[in-house]
Amino acid sequence: MGQKLEIEPDRMKPDKKYASSTDVARLAGVSQSAVSRTFRPGASVSAETRRKVLAAAAELGYTPSLIPRIMLTQRSHLVAIVFGGLYNPFYSSVLELFTARLQEEGWQVLLVHVDSGHSFDDVVPKLSSYRVDAIVSALALLSAEAVALLESLRIPVISFNTPVRNAWISSVSCDNFGAAELMARHMHERGARRFAYVSGPVNSPANIDRRQGFEAGLRALGLPMPVVAEGDFRYESGRAATERLLSEGADFDALFCANDLLALGALDALRAHGRSVPQDVMVAGFDDIPAASWGAYELTTLVHDGERMVDTSISILHAATNMPPDPHDMSVTVPARLIARRTTDRRPAG
Repeated sequence: MGQKLEIEPDRMKPDKKYASSTDVARLAGVSQSAVSRTFRPGASVSAETRRKVLAAAAELGYTPSLIPRIMLTQRSHLVAIVFGGLYNPFYSSVLELFTARLQEEGWQVLLVHVDSGHSFDDVVPKLSSYRVDAIVSALALLSAEAVALLESLRIPVISFNTPVRNAWISSVSCDNFGAAELMARHMHERGARRFAYVSGPVNSPANIDRRQGFEAGLRALGLPMPVVAEGDFRYESGRAATERLLSEGADFDALFCANDLLALGALDALRAHGRSVPQDVMVAGFDDIPAASWGAYELTTLVHDGERMVDTSISILHAATNMPPDPHDMSVTVPARLIARRTTDRRPAG
């Protein structure tokens, strides 16, 4: 007769989804602490014990859970990145940079996407239930209640591309105000005298800074304030806003848009109405997305130094996570750069 195969009833219970360190220890014939030491970098364990543990782990498909280590060290090496508006190629590229750099530094990324029309305030209660070591948010913090809750977490929080004045929250942002001032001067130097502005959402801090910076630049030159049409940072709203300006008979020979997607929509609306760019109307945007340089557009734009902003954010995280919880209040503003292309290439007469 063939030998009967004995199965230990609790070696791997049918209802257990994952093998545990106890299962590995039993199969390897070692203690549970020996299993833990085998998977802890730098821990002391004999070569024979390591061999037994790794063989048992491979047979059972075991990988060590991070939860006990998190509870022991109070560190998860997990960074939450909160983004909305990934339709904008600028933020898609920044997210890719963040993910790559953080993983190179030994962190893992928890991506939290917030639908359009929502703010960071909406996800703060959920984030507080995760044991993340830090939070990076590209969404604005709108309420005092959300800021207070973040303070209570006592972990580093970075507001990305939105300046924040708070002892527990750092910010790394582009100089949206100064960049828009620069665009006003550039358009004036190219001969523009009557201006329009297609905005992003009215409560967007980046949009507010860009509009105010553009108006400050015009004011310093003694020029009239721009006609304003509201958009929402998307191509379709840029086209629709420009259509409204044209149908209402707005008089402008230069149009600055709060981002490139709006500007591309504006360009197509102007062309559909027979307006020549840049002879009749100059157009410029913000972000330098890939389509801005395409031959069909050749859009003048302002560009963030996204790589520098990401590197600065990670440097702040390093410093903050290696110190005891304490107010740090670090705010960094990174200048933008103007890229002049065909859409503003009009030389003033004379």
